[in-house]
Amino acid sequence: MGKRRKARECALQILFQLEFHAGDPRAVARAYWEAQKAAPGVREYGAWIVERILEHGPAIDRTIQSASTNWRLARMAVVDRNILRIAAAELLYEPALAPAIVMDEAIEIAKRYSGEGSADFVNGVLDAVVRKLAAAKSAPPAAEPS
Repeated sequence: MGKRRKARECALQILFQLEFHAGDPRAVARAYWEAQKAAPGVREYGAWIVERILEHGPAIDRTIQSASTNWRLARMAVVDRNILRIAAAELLYEPALAPAIVMDEAIEIAKRYSGEGSADFVNGVLDAVVRKLAAAKSAPPAAEPS
């Protein structure tokens, strides 16, 4: 397993814990990393993902929600919701990664950690996210008011 895949899986485990923890999210992440025997690259990238989600959670959630017309975030399975958050964070804040790689990784993690049909669900939502982000990039800039 590659370092980035392992980092994404660690980030998923932290985010899952945060769903059920009302305290300081950074303290939860610190405790996780203290208990986890992870290579430095795994820890660094996993921590980067979690930090992006903590910093930009509302924007990430809006991005997912705008692409998921039939599912509210609160109704999504906890694991699926957090897999989508990880992928959306990478799509929004790590432009060096190809969207196809981000999607493939999210689908593989869904197959491993979530229920039957989750991989298809994650694929569908992320496909819509990627299309919306591509459309936003290619849209002409808004005219400035006179």
